[in-house]
Formats: sequence, structure tokens, C-alpha cells
Amino acid sequence: MFRFNHLVVLSLCIIISSCLFPYPTAAKLQRNYYANTCPDVENIVKEAVRKKFQQTFVTVPATIRLFFHDCFVQGCDASVIIASTANNKAEKDHSDNLSLAGDGFDTVIKAKAAVDAVPRCKNKVSCADILAMATRDVIQLSGGPSYAVELGRLDGLSSTAASVNGKLPSPTFNLDQLTSMFNANGLSQKDMIALSAAHTVGFSHCSRFANRIYNFSTKNPVDPALNMAYAAQLQSACPKNVDPRIAINMDPNTAQSFDNMYFKNLVQGMGLFSSDQVLFTDARSRPFVNRWARNSTAFQQVFVNAMTRLGRVGVKKGANGNIRRDCATFN
Repeated sequence: MFRFNHLVVLSLCIIISSCLFPYPTAAKLQRNYYANTCPDVENIVKEAVRKKFQQTFVTVPATIRLFFHDCFVQGCDASVIIASTANNKAEKDHSDNLSLAGDGFDTVIKAKAAVDAVPRCKNKVSCADILAMATRDVIQLSGGPSYAVELGRLDGLSSTAASVNGKLPSPTFNLDQLTSMFNANGLSQKDMIALSAAHTVGFSHCSRFANRIYNFSTKNPVDPALNMAYAAQLQSACPKNVDPRIAINMDPNTAQSFDNMYFKNLVQGMGLFSSDQVLFTDARSRPFVNRWARNSTAFQQVFVNAMTRLGRVGVKKGANGNIRRDCATFN
């Protein structure tokens, strides 16, 4: 694996006036972006998200995951919400996105409707910004930190299934693979470890980790990195030939609280995916896991910083985007 000096990369970016890394977008976003056009937008979105949250807790992990899957493919531009047509297979229908829960899409659509119901706000707020605000709101509603969201994204003009290829992490990724993928989006290894904690409120279908509990290797059918009692719980919840629609909580202890239990679980060998547990088994990332397992406040601060940087990835401005009238279709 090649490792580039970041100074060299940045110098090249300046020379060619273009770069895949999203650092330059940061200055284009700002807090209170809609102060003059839709001053109450954050409260409008928050109330719509609260109503959706009261209907089902799935709103929380579904919205967070939707935001992540959106930002890592063509940037944070709500392109993942676009519906496929007869002439275009959109991002959401790529195999890596088929497990995105409908409640995440519904959260954005309902929040968009609430915003557009206010005459002065109609068609003034992007779906991309609504998704960013909704993600912050579900994190807070489930006990996580609140934070100021930078706004000013436009909605993307393209959404294709092909654009998803190789852009999202796999449950079997090792630390180098995870770090490389996040680095490609201007995010550090520390950011990656912090953002992985979103799995504290997530859920997964059994097929995504079945190999760890039944077919890990010839010598060890069960992944030895797994806590054996936890492995037995997983086998009970996900027997062989289980209904593919069955899903289980990724955090077996506090599944409906956005907290630092994710890291405490990793210390105990209770990371559901290999890509979770590797954060503890790899000596390079273990210090972060130990620190945040002990200190919830420290974790929340780092998580907020990482979420802010995630929200800057690949932002669309000017002729590269617009404000969709319907989040699921291009204007």
C-alpha cells in the first residue's frame, strides 16, 4: 500500500487546482446560513424529526447511516435519496445501500415537507442540509451530544449506482483499509474510530456477520476475537438459515442510547463486525478505544469534531448543485 506525504498531496492539488480530497469545501459552509431566508429552519427540522423519532427508534440509526452513506459517495449532497428511474439506477439501489432503512429517507422527506410548508422557506433549504440537521437531531434525541451544524450545501445533480462501487467500508475491513477509505474523504484515523461509534445505536442483518460465528476459518469456526458468551448470543439470535429479514442490535447493552458503550463493548470482545473489533485488536487504534471507553465526555467532543468534518465532504456549490423541490427526484 502506497503512503503519500500529505504536504506533497496538497501541493499537487494546488498546482492542478483540483483535488479529490474535500478540504477546500470547509470554508463554504457556515452556521446560521439560512438566517435571512428561513431563520427558523433548525427548529422546524428538529420538530419534524422529534415526531418521527416518537413513532420509531429506528429513525435514529437509519438517519445517521443515510448521512454517512450519502457523504461517502459523491459528497454530502443528498444524492443517496434520489429514486431510480427507467433510465437510471440510482445510488440507493446499489447492493451496498439496499439495507438502508426506509425510516431514514422518510425522516428527511417529512422534514423537507415541514420546511416547505412555511411560505418564506419553500424551496429555499436543500435536502442535503436537512439531512445534516436531522442527523444531528437524532443523535441528540437518543442521548448523544448536540452541536452546531454548518450549512450551505446544495443538492447534487447526479445519482448512479455505479458511483457507489468501492466507496463504502465493508464489515470485514482491517484497520489499514478503514483508515485509507476515510483518508480519501479527508478524515483521519481518529475521526474514523470516533465515527464508528455510531454503531452504538445501529442494527445489522445476520448475514453481515454470519461468517464470524459459523465459518470464520477451518481451525476456528467462531472468530477467536469474539467474546465467547457474546458469540453464543449471536448464534441464538441468528441460527443458520435464519430469515434474511432478521436484524439485531449492534450494541447488546444500551441499544437505544447514543453513548460510549460501543467502546466498552470492544474492550470486552463484543464488536459485532470484524471492522468494529479490529479497532481494539489492532494496537495502533486500541489507545483511542480504551480512552473513550473510560471517558464519555472526551468521546463526545471528538465525535462532534469528526461529524463536522464528515459534513464537509464533497459539498456542492454554485452550478454543481441546486435546491431540489422533491428530495427523491431531480428538478
